[in-house]
Amino acid sequence: MGKVKRHIQWMMFGLIIGVLVGILEVIFGKVLLIATNIRINYFMILIFFLPIVGVFIKWLYSVYGKESNKGMTLLFEVGQHTREAIPARLIPIVTLSTWLTHLIGGSAGREGVAIQIGGTFTNWFSNHVWKDFLPSHEKKQQMILVTGMAAGFAGLFHTPIAATFFSMELLAVGHLSIESLLSASIAAVTSSYVSQFLGLAAFSTTIDYYPKLTIQWVILLCLLGCVFGLVGRIFSISLHKVKGWVQLIQLPIYKKMFFLSLILMIGLIVAGRGRYSGLGSNLVEAAFHGGTIYSFDFLLKLLFTVFTLAIGFQGGEVTPLFSIGATCGVFLAQLCGLPVEFLASLGFVSVFSSATNTLIAPLLIAGEIFGFDLLPYAFFTIIASYIINNNDSIYPKQKV
Repeated sequence: MGKVKRHIQWMMFGLIIGVLVGILEVIFGKVLLIATNIRINYFMILIFFLPIVGVFIKWLYSVYGKESNKGMTLLFEVGQHTREAIPARLIPIVTLSTWLTHLIGGSAGREGVAIQIGGTFTNWFSNHVWKDFLPSHEKKQQMILVTGMAAGFAGLFHTPIAATFFSMELLAVGHLSIESLLSASIAAVTSSYVSQFLGLAAFSTTIDYYPKLTIQWVILLCLLGCVFGLVGRIFSISLHKVKGWVQLIQLPIYKKMFFLSLILMIGLIVAGRGRYSGLGSNLVEAAFHGGTIYSFDFLLKLLFTVFTLAIGFQGGEVTPLFSIGATCGVFLAQLCGLPVEFLASLGFVSVFSSATNTLIAPLLIAGEIFGFDLLPYAFFTIIASYIINNNDSIYPKQKV
């Protein structure tokens, strides 16, 4: 009877977190879409505010953010039991900073921020509101965190199955936080449905053509996976390297941010007048709906996203990784005379797998976004991509 009671308590917790985090993600996501639309319409005006906003974000974190500047690292520390609480101020600061980054033309994502919102809110809620209603467990803090991260990812992206397993496998390579499965899955499904009910849209499409899975195609898929894995690994390594180089620049913090933002501003204007700003959703749409994709699109999106995040603007990496993978897939399809949308979908999930050093979630994303008929093909590219990344990850605190 005690076991049943514990299960019910975690189920109720997952349900409540799913509703509350789903609402938070709708607010975050809808304002972000408004900011994106404003930037698209007024790019050549707003882009000139990039250095000023960059300095403001640095000031905001320096004066009010304190530990919040560590971002995802805080979640890893809680999940790995090296700290207990995440400062609640992280939510408004990272949310506002991400909105501003997208409004004035920075190249960044959103899912990483959504995970931070979900994880931070759930950590605060469990410590201040629901503290006496959860059963004791040796991994209680980790279970709470994984539940919140799953709700955050699912609320914004509408892939509850992938969100559950992404959160469970993210903290440590090769290890699933299986204790979190019940509450995390309920939170993810609930958050996804709340988000959809409140009108937050998410990307999905179907692939019309699948080749016959012969031995030749298996070999080709593995080779393609190696290329995608290399791209994801380059992204991860570049992000850490550029962050390190930025720290070595001997200038006052605000002056450094101003001049680096100035370089970013000029680059974004010269390279396509905002083509590589924001999430990269424009590139994803072009990849899957017959739009124009250039052979260098994935490289420039990679470059601008790395530079934007490395110098101190806020946002996630995941959606840019999807656009980098999709456009890389289009390039390879055009180069080799292969089905364009088919390879774009494989690049979409495989580059993500490599950069995040995750295996199960990318497979499930392939199914939830493109249809589960893609899984036999994505299986080979994702495995190859995952192996080729050599445990390099965009998350430096991920336990290997």
